[in-house]
Amino acid sequence: TAEARDQISIVGSSTVFPYTQAVAEQFSAMTGAPAPVVESTGTGGGMQIFCAGIGEGHPDLTGASRAMKASEYELCAANGVTDITEVLIGYDGLSLAHSNESPALDVTKAQLFLALAAEVPVDGEIVANPYRNWSEIDPSLPDEAILVYGPPPTSGTRDAWVELVMDAGCATFEAVTALEKDRHGEVCQRMRTDGVFVEAGENDNLIIQRLVTDPTAFGIFGYSFLYENQDRLTGAAIEGVVPSAATIETGEYGISRPLFFYAKNAHRGAIPNLDEFIAEYVSEEAMGPGGYLQERGLVPLGDER
Repeated sequence: TAEARDQISIVGSSTVFPYTQAVAEQFSAMTGAPAPVVESTGTGGGMQIFCAGIGEGHPDLTGASRAMKASEYELCAANGVTDITEVLIGYDGLSLAHSNESPALDVTKAQLFLALAAEVPVDGEIVANPYRNWSEIDPSLPDEAILVYGPPPTSGTRDAWVELVMDAGCATFEAVTALEKDRHGEVCQRMRTDGVFVEAGENDNLIIQRLVTDPTAFGIFGYSFLYENQDRLTGAAIEGVVPSAATIETGEYGISRPLFFYAKNAHRGAIPNLDEFIAEYVSEEAMGPGGYLQERGLVPLGDER
């Protein structure tokens, strides 16, 4: 079991981070207990740290913008972390956001695949991505250079973008679907590295700053960051639907995903205040309809969940 330490330790998803931080602040204000230490490491990075072992040198919780993978659970089990509780806290929509100073954009997943994939079909052949301007993909799109800031491979946001946008977009092209399985996956999932798609780390606020200073740029991050910056940013419509709490909850918005945190049960009862913090996180006042996490942009679970 973990030896007692003064503060709860939490790692994980940059998307879940603002929700966990809000609960940490509320919990500390209500109880007078030391505020939990919350680090934004990305979903994949958080899993690696969380699964490294049990004891006061290892975190108690990790946030995730996708479910834990089998390989990550195997890593946990190999290090003695076998008793884990998964908590679905609500939903989030991935946003392709831009400055309020730039015109509205409506794109399809197929167009986004053509804009951001390292290789794309041209005249039936798979070639290195030649597109530099949006209008080269479709004349209805802006005659502007493609520049998109997004998350690194360690991020659950990146995983979700690849699954929900890139895989879905590439499935519309016969030249890609005809490929062998391994080659198909490589073409569908590999992002550009020629300066058009720029990995901007796990700090979504840095992406927001870049969008504000460059109205032609776009950024990929969770809906909560768009919600908190709607005075400066607008979400592009994806196949005619703009991101909002309503369209994410109904699934009408085509890039939505579940959000989780994972608790290390061996630490419960050993780390002071951990059980009480978890109880606050899952309370109606926090993650329920009208709770303070909804005010931060979380789309709460429906009654049936």
